[in-house]
Amino acid sequence: VQLQASGGGLVQAGGSLRLSCAASGRTFNSSAVGWFRQAPGKEREFVAAIVWSSGSTYFADSVKGRFTISRDNAKNTWYLQMSSLKPEDTAVYYCAAGARCAPMNMNLYTYWGQGTLVTVSS
Repeated sequence: VQLQASGGGLVQAGGSLRLSCAASGRTFNSSAVGWFRQAPGKEREFVAAIVWSSGSTYFADSVKGRFTISRDNAKNTWYLQMSSLKPEDTAVYYCAAGARCAPMNMNLYTYWGQGTLVTVSS
């Protein structure tokens, strides 16, 4: 199983980016997929998750109203649409998959992508 994250880059504050995570090797119809991030000198933290079968979504308080998460069954891919970006959103963003419950708990995710860097300039 491989997860390939892409879409990171440099953006000005207030701008938008869309991250993608393409999975190969299996599907995640019975679990959750999500995004986590790790800023320099900080621990990895939950950003957003979606339960593949139901479409239920979960967000960290810090990104509610600014980020959305979605998935594409045909492409076995999920996305993180980030808007109104702030300098504090700067981090390496990791996609993850395979959580059977508690989608906000990163310890329950089985598969991880390699990370994509998002830099928001002020």
